[in-house]
Amino acid sequence: MYRRHAPRVLEVGCGNGEVIVSLAAANTGYDYLGIEVYKSGLGQALNEFDRRELNNARMLCADAAEVLTLVPSGSFERICLFFPDPWPKKRHHKRRLIQPAFAAELLRVLPSHGRLFVATDWQDYAVAMLSVLCADAGFFNLAGDGRRSPRPAWRPITRYEQRAHRQGREVYDFAFGKSYLKEASRLPGEGET
Repeated sequence: MYRRHAPRVLEVGCGNGEVIVSLAAANTGYDYLGIEVYKSGLGQALNEFDRRELNNARMLCADAAEVLTLVPSGSFERICLFFPDPWPKKRHHKRRLIQPAFAAELLRVLPSHGRLFVATDWQDYAVAMLSVLCADAGFFNLAGDGRRSPRPAWRPITRYEQRAHRQGREVYDFAFGKSYLKEASRLPGEGET
């Protein structure tokens, strides 16, 4: 698919591609895969790939939960899930992407040193993410139990984040590693996510 061996980054729910395009352009030593279930934004991302001559990024229009079941274990160094649909009504919470089965697949496709980065602007979704990712799926929070991480300097500010700020909502960033590494020493630069 990429015709080379390089660390791979997955962005789940990449929308119109603003994050994946920015990251792929800034980090040509990495290969990027964006998965988006809605076709509307994919064309814009693909046009940007062409315009910037990015050979290290690909897009897939599919359901990420289904795709991950086909991906070999340990395939992605980093997974990014920024501002997934919060499904704010309680009766719709079952539609939220961060559920135990999906979290288990995320954990499986990360290698032992891999990292998962998530962000949301809905406080109750942030609490639910922490609960699922720390308790059910075997992740640990790199910022400490129940704490949020600072926004990673490498993460572009998305239009969803800009809208959240305009509407007065806080943004919750989290960075996770695999639980069995919890007792091991942190990687260089850890905590500076």
